[in-house]
Amino acid sequence: MPDKSRRRAPGMTPRERREMIIRTALPLVAEHGAAVTTGQIARAAGIGEATIFRVFTGKDELLDACVTEALRADHVLDEIAAIPLDRPLTARLAEASDAIEAYLARMGTVIGALHATGRPGRRPPVRDGRAPHPGGGPADADVDRDIAMNQTRDALAALFEPERDRLRLPADQLADLFMALVFARSRPPAGPATPPPAEVYLDVFLHGALKEGTTE
Repeated sequence: MPDKSRRRAPGMTPRERREMIIRTALPLVAEHGAAVTTGQIARAAGIGEATIFRVFTGKDELLDACVTEALRADHVLDEIAAIPLDRPLTARLAEASDAIEAYLARMGTVIGALHATGRPGRRPPVRDGRAPHPGGGPADADVDRDIAMNQTRDALAALFEPERDRLRLPADQLADLFMALVFARSRPPAGPATPPPAEVYLDVFLHGALKEGTTE
């Protein structure tokens, strides 16, 4: 007889199931690119392969959803917003830099894996109330990118606010400069030189290129 004391876990809504499948698929897409199979994803998620096709029309839609997820900026915005403002500014900016670089690395890995396996990473627009991503469909790409950049700038500007009386520039301008620095560090120019560690970038950003007491 079946054990009636065991209860089945509550079922997921279609949206919850969809999000679970995407979360499971992302690392597989990053590893295998477009060569990943729905069978692999189903086994990793602990579901039947038919379940995938109850929430996605096919593998292409699932891959598009993975690209959209990789491009979403709300994860990194949440991480920046969670940084305690009572920590030293250097520590705050280092944590924000780590969050942005990790986001760019995740995004690049997924898009790169798809390109390497012969499938351009199409970026369908997201219109379900979540934070936009720095991509989108052809008509939405510039708008979504601008919104995401503005949201990131605002989140970074908040990190400078506790020192606002000591800042040489407004917080939003410093946030723009810092964001440009992090993006540049994540894509260093090709060459034999090894990029300086993050703490060196931060030290120069906060204290300038000249040694203390040095004049022009």
